Amino acid sequence: MTARIAYLLNTYPQPSVTFIRREIAALERQGVKIHRFAMRSDRAGLKDAADLAEHERTEFVLKAGAPRLLADMGARLLAEPRRFLSAAKLALRMGGRHPQGRLRHLIYLAEAAHVAARARALGITHLHAHFGTNAAAVAALVRAMGGPGYSFTVHGPEEFDAPQALSLADKIAGARFVAAISQHGRSQLFRWARLGDWDKLRVIHCGIAPAAFAELPDPPPLAGRPVHLVNIGRFAEQKGQILLPAALAQAVDQGADVRLTLVGDGALRPQIEAAIAATGMGGRIRLAGWLDDRGVREALAQADALILPSFAEGLPVVAMEAMAAGRPVISTWIAGTPELVRDGRDGLLVPAGDIDALAVAIARFCALPGDQRLAMGRSARARVAGAHDIDLIAADLAAAFAETSGA
Repeated sequence: MTARIAYLLNTYPQPSVTFIRREIAALERQGVKIHRFAMRSDRAGLKDAADLAEHERTEFVLKAGAPRLLADMGARLLAEPRRFLSAAKLALRMGGRHPQGRLRHLIYLAEAAHVAARARALGITHLHAHFGTNAAAVAALVRAMGGPGYSFTVHGPEEFDAPQALSLADKIAGARFVAAISQHGRSQLFRWARLGDWDKLRVIHCGIAPAAFAELPDPPPLAGRPVHLVNIGRFAEQKGQILLPAALAQAVDQGADVRLTLVGDGALRPQIEAAIAATGMGGRIRLAGWLDDRGVREALAQADALILPSFAEGLPVVAMEAMAAGRPVISTWIAGTPELVRDGRDGLLVPAGDIDALAVAIARFCALPGDQRLAMGRSARARVAGAHDIDLIAADLAAAFAETSGA
């Protein structure tokens, strides 16, 4: 029998998780049947046509309504009381460790009862969640009450910030396998998984479609123009954009002729705008706002390199996209980033949070001869094509699904 897989997600689709949409599409190209479950919709926040189309393919659990979820919970209790009570105990145990408490996890129990009922109706044989947060909790509860087995992908850094509150050990114990997107991520799971569960932990990278970016032309010769850097991502503390105005100002003082475009938005935008004004970098830094996939490709096409001054990451997909476009990456020695970007070959790496080192790296990149920058970009492109092609990664995932679900 061929396994039928359901992806189980919290809020989906979203602009920040387009890599999940691409992963699902790659699995479907390989003949894997995927049903999409999401707890909630963010329809108002979607602009990209592909995300809008994905929204139409997704079943939203909370749209079923409280009466339906409660009815499914009651039906599950009557049909399999021992398993249901075991799932309820698991929900209360996980809730006891979590700041949002047991009540939130009883809501997860109701969601799990509905997902279990729908999985049975649809012939789902395996659930896969992304992130070790509430979607993984619902998957664990589905399994505990007699529904299909599950796996989940851990990205970091959020899971590693609160592993006990998220009951990672319990979620790993109940899973068929757990995918970490980097060896660093797998090493962190070793810290929290029971020793007997270590063999469930495997590295399955995030991926992109390299061909979608490889067609971008090389940056034009400088010929007196400034070096153009781009940053792409949420304006959040962990992404470190707040350091860029000061680092850019220092690099300019060191002789760099450089411009920067910030693609994205978020809670830190006012602080970033204030930092730009305070450093006098308003003439060199442009805020472009959120862009769709096409806009991101255009931003990369106009850039000489991507800069990611992150304090915490999993394995940044935007770095893969830049590398596939032949753009080097200036980033930080954190998490899985050094597994992706080789210092001096595919880009430049600096200690996280070090403005002086970041400024030196910017100035160093600006001073490189054009042929060295192009060689670095070509090395980056080859690196991603060999290790992060989404179709190759989907094949690994499909094999894991088949192996662990008994299909």
